[in-house]
Amino acid sequence: MKTYKLRDLAAVIRSKNSGPYELTFDILFKDKSVFDKLVSADIMNKRLMSQLYGIPESYILNIIEFAKARAIKITIKRPMASGDLGDRDIYGAQQHAPLMDLEFQLAD
Repeated sequence: MKTYKLRDLAAVIRSKNSGPYELTFDILFKDKSVFDKLVSADIMNKRLMSQLYGIPESYILNIIEFAKARAIKITIKRPMASGDLGDRDIYGAQQHAPLMDLEFQLAD
């Protein structure tokens, strides 16, 4: 087993609004074998997203794996609506930072 950071294996890690009440995270991988290992190990799951973002698991609406694109799309309920008083990222474009430093182990 070797330890990796997500940012070292993914070609793209981004976040964006998917409406005023939801955020979507896109993770696209450089290598199909890495994508396959990550999916097989069930690394990206509701429990992890709940811990990373300090939200209940019920706020994680979807985790979808797109094998042909080597991508994982995760949609969560926003803690507050886009543009609400106190919202610090109206476009949701800066919410992927916790994913970038995510460390996990994969078999060699």
